[in-house]
Amino acid sequence: MTHTPTDQPTRRASGAVVPVLAFAGIVVAVMQTLLVPVIKDLPQLLDTAPSNATWVLTSTLLSGAVATPIMGRLGDLYGKRRLLILSLAVMVVGALVSALTSDLLTMIAGRTLQGFAMGAIPLGIGLMRDMLPREKLGSAMALMSSSIGVGGGLALPLAALIAQHADWHALFYGAAGLGVLSIALTLLVVPESPARAEGTFDVLGALGLSTGLVLFLLPITKGSDWGWTSGTTLGLFAASAVVLVLWGVMELKVKAPLVDLRTTARPAVLFTNLASIMVGVSFYVVSLVLPQLLQLPKATGYGLGQSMVVAGLLVAPLGLTMMVTAPVYARLSAKYGPKFTLILGMLIIAIGYGAGLGLMSAAWQSLVIAVVLGAGIGLAYSSLPALIVGAVPASETGAANGLNTLMRSIGTSVSSAVIGMVLANTADNVGGVAIPTMHGFRVSFLIATGAVAVGLLMALFLPKPNRAPQLRASSEEEANLERAEEALRGFRGRVLDATGAPVARAKVTLIDRRGRQAGATLSDADGAYVLAVPAQGAYVLAARATGHGPLASSATHTGDDRTIALDLALPGETITA
Repeated sequence: MTHTPTDQPTRRASGAVVPVLAFAGIVVAVMQTLLVPVIKDLPQLLDTAPSNATWVLTSTLLSGAVATPIMGRLGDLYGKRRLLILSLAVMVVGALVSALTSDLLTMIAGRTLQGFAMGAIPLGIGLMRDMLPREKLGSAMALMSSSIGVGGGLALPLAALIAQHADWHALFYGAAGLGVLSIALTLLVVPESPARAEGTFDVLGALGLSTGLVLFLLPITKGSDWGWTSGTTLGLFAASAVVLVLWGVMELKVKAPLVDLRTTARPAVLFTNLASIMVGVSFYVVSLVLPQLLQLPKATGYGLGQSMVVAGLLVAPLGLTMMVTAPVYARLSAKYGPKFTLILGMLIIAIGYGAGLGLMSAAWQSLVIAVVLGAGIGLAYSSLPALIVGAVPASETGAANGLNTLMRSIGTSVSSAVIGMVLANTADNVGGVAIPTMHGFRVSFLIATGAVAVGLLMALFLPKPNRAPQLRASSEEEANLERAEEALRGFRGRVLDATGAPVARAKVTLIDRRGRQAGATLSDADGAYVLAVPAQGAYVLAARATGHGPLASSATHTGDDRTIALDLALPGETITA
């Protein structure tokens, strides 16, 4: 794998790459909310019990959680574009399987395949980092990260319209068509990134993480049906803890782990992931509460009596506002940094839910809540990939963002389980039908506010960012200046042969004291190279070129803003300039 020291894009991409990748993210998000308009009718449509029908939703959630970190790592190893297309292709197959059946088991199989598309989000973010100039990267990643909310918001009214006026299987045909269109656009517009991580795929790590996640998420999604204190629920939670601990111990010993837990434990990554869980919780609450409030009949005394389609249209601004927020985020982040925008976003979310406690008596008030929350969630979601990318090596972008996307999914899963339990326990039983109450809705909003408060606390613990010019520059001129400034901290010199002649296109790799790659580049036509250091410490500079013997030279950098001049001779001794 080759990366410049400043993580410059490996290939310049056309202007259509960003919208095409964002469209892929929107298509993936559609899968998550596709069946929301027909949830209550699924038992009848599939001729099964309500407890069995919920597996149609649970299966997609579980497969998405498992696939996200795995597809991210595979993308780092074998090509992000290739794995993005594979994710979308599996989704299309799953949609067609579901479109052609009303059998419960076959439907669950199709929905499981559709969940694999969740890996497209981290893969798209990784492609953007590899290809885009830094002055465009911040807003592009913001749009990609927000696409999951945008797609979810836009899908609700469209799915409701289709469900009201056509056979419900048409939902899956439409999803398959969007998937095919996304694959075609990706093939035509998006180039493959040449960036590759070193090592092999950790099969045992993938199996261990998959098992642990299923054991953890299964009781979260089914706890309300099984009982939170039942032996099955508690047993699965205990089993998940054992499996994940054993998996973590194993990952720490593997040379090329599926998830680099040492990197994950860095404060910038750890607190970003913890905040992501809380943002995921807050995002899903509004998606569960507002549509029900809007559709409840006015005879309840608090329901707003809107149709399924109108309710979807009133909630849709949640996603539209998230989309509009992406360029606003780019400007704010360029000036103040992604930590500031994450905190600002969560403050806006808290204001939205706090105000929402008193804004539930008219349809237009739901629209206001959706817009405010969309702005806050958009800023928060947009900040997450920037914080992750700024804290991990380029070779781990896909896997790290895959893990961050997984954290959001865990947040939405917890939100679904907790809010579902709250609404069920506070519901009124009218003629054998459970009717959600205003008290339940308000408790749900208070839970969302509490989750945001915890996330805000996590964000405050985020360390001050190191230089991350690829995420901060807002113009080409600023980007060029920042490249020049960053080159002042690290190693520079020339790669020479035994006679002192320059060696062009020699690969120079920076290795830290743990044996991990900290940077890599190719020497230019004059043999010159520049490698920035991520932090102070001892390093090894390894150089190799065709026709020459390899060289490994030890060097130490104090971490200050200066360059250490170091020429590398192939083969032979190190020559200090």
